[in-house]
Amino acid sequence: MKKSNELLAETRDVQLTLRGRRVLDQVDLAVHRGEIVTLIGPNGAGKSTLVRVLLGLMKPDHGSVYLRPGVRIGYMPQRLLIDPVLPLTVRRFLTLGRPCSETRLQGVLQEVGAAALLEAPIQNTSGGELQRILLARALLRDPDLLILDEPVQGVDITGQLDLYRLISRIRDRLDCGILMVSHDLHLVMATTDRVVCLNRHVCCSGHPQDVSSDPAYLALFGASPGLALYTHRHNHHHDIHGHVVPAEEQERGGPGRG
Repeated sequence: MKKSNELLAETRDVQLTLRGRRVLDQVDLAVHRGEIVTLIGPNGAGKSTLVRVLLGLMKPDHGSVYLRPGVRIGYMPQRLLIDPVLPLTVRRFLTLGRPCSETRLQGVLQEVGAAALLEAPIQNTSGGELQRILLARALLRDPDLLILDEPVQGVDITGQLDLYRLISRIRDRLDCGILMVSHDLHLVMATTDRVVCLNRHVCCSGHPQDVSSDPAYLALFGASPGLALYTHRHNHHHDIHGHVVPAEEQERGGPGRG
């Protein structure tokens, strides 16, 4: 039974100072089951820091952090550094510290469009492939809350669109809450339910259409035509290499999912 709108995570009046600089100032944020919340803001705005506070990796100087008791969190970090001489396959990476069945492993990789990479050395994967592998790792936790820090970093424009659509499908299938950090304003706004604009404090928040015309948002990002709300609909998806997969083939479980 779905439990949409259940509060999964929340920060209230969070403040944090690092090396004499206030990096978070009275930040309120909430994520409910069934919604995608996107955290946007310029470099140095405190987005990744707020994620670390929410995960319990950093303690705020003031304010409170709430996580629903027993909530399962899947976390996709902004970047991952792996020693190039370390012999590590995708299979081994995904099962480190968390064994899972072959069926489960292949099912998650199929969902993110990376089934062909199971035995590949992870150091040999492209930027887009690695992002899908990291997403698969987060999904192996069967999360109630999925936290994605710059999930399309290093991915080309076509891959970004497909990853955002994939994230929406995951939300629908799991009925989970998703907190996503992104710089891709014009793309992500067509995917998210709610936007929180952060620049050490919350400048504005709400529906993407409302935020895009908010004076605080425009003061940070301007009214450039390149940041218009982006909607993109077509009757096909792309596999992990960018090749077109018709919608009917995808529904039959064909190779790769966008």
